This record gives sequence, C-alpha cells and structure tokens, in this order.
Amino acid sequence: MATEIEYFLAPQSPWAYLGHARFASLAATAVAAGARLQIKPMDLGQIFPVSGGLPLPQRAPQRQAYRLVELARFAKALGLPLNLHPKFFPVPADDAARLIITVAAADGTHQAIDLAGRVLAAVWAQERNINSDETLAKLLVEAGLSAARWAESRADDVQQLYAAHTRRAIDIGIFGAPSYVIDGEIFWGQDRLDFVARRLA
Repeated sequence: MATEIEYFLAPQSPWAYLGHARFASLAATAVAAGARLQIKPMDLGQIFPVSGGLPLPQRAPQRQAYRLVELARFAKALGLPLNLHPKFFPVPADDAARLIITVAAADGTHQAIDLAGRVLAAVWAQERNINSDETLAKLLVEAGLSAARWAESRADDVQQLYAAHTRRAIDIGIFGAPSYVIDGEIFWGQDRLDFVARRLA
C-alpha cells in the first residue's frame, strides 16, 4: 500500500515558510518512490478556537518575544531570508489558500507545492501582500500557471474543499501549521522534519 502524505499548512505561517523547501524535497523523493502526496491549506482561524490556540496578538508578551528569537534562529541556521516584522502581516490568507487548492486540482500537487512556496516567500521574504488580487495574479504568472486559476478559485466547490481540509485537520487532531501527516501520524512544526525524514525512510 502506498504511503499517504498530507501537508497541512496556512499560507501566512512563518513556520510553514521555514520548512517548505525542505518538506517539498522530502516529499518529492517519497512520491518518486510511490507515495501519494496531498497539499491541504487550512484555516487556522477555525482551528485555534477548538484546539486551545491563540492568534498572535492575543498571546502573552513573553511568548511573542520568544517567537521572534526562534524565527531569527531558524532563518539564520537555514540560510533563508526572513523579515521578522513583515509589512503585510498579520494578513488574511483565505484567497491564497483557495488559489493553492485550485492549482492542486487543475495542475497537480507539484505545481501547488511550488505556488505555496511562492506565497509563503511573498509574505516573509518579499514584503508582498497575499491578500491582494494583484499579488496573487502575479504569483500565478511567476509560477507559469494559467491566469484563469484566479477566477476558478472563487468557485463554491473550492470553498467547500477548503472547509473540508480544515475539518479534516480538526478531526485528526491538528492544532497548528505546518503539520505533516504520514499514514495518519502527525508531525507538527518544521522543526520535526528530521522525524518526517526518518518516517518516510
């Protein structure tokens, strides 16, 4: 039986950004060996209230401060550019999530993974607003994808799939992004990618 990999992310998550390229590489190797990969953008605004999580502005000051320390540490260790205080954050990410879902359905998981990486980098490395129609349209062009995907992402069935991904995340016990699920086993956070690699091996 093929290994099943589910990649749950929020398109505005700095932790998803820090782990994205490494996970994409691990997943590509697994897929080449026969695994099945699905990318599942989810709505953290629905997940936090049922899992004990808090939006960033509502967290205790010491937690907010330490988050910045950890982001800087990981960005330096990984050699990734990262703005600790990006111009467009916090930012609604529903439109970006729906666009990634649309590309996954129309163009394939590989293309959706690529687009997700571009969306994450737009927030955390490029000072771009992913809540802007213009920005998302440009990201499609930069990814070599059809501009029609933008209009398609507004369809009701895409919203239903977004809701289904979020419900799936809640049902299996996910509480944060990114979460990598391998045959039902959850690995939360980009700092768990070593365990993901061992599991896939």
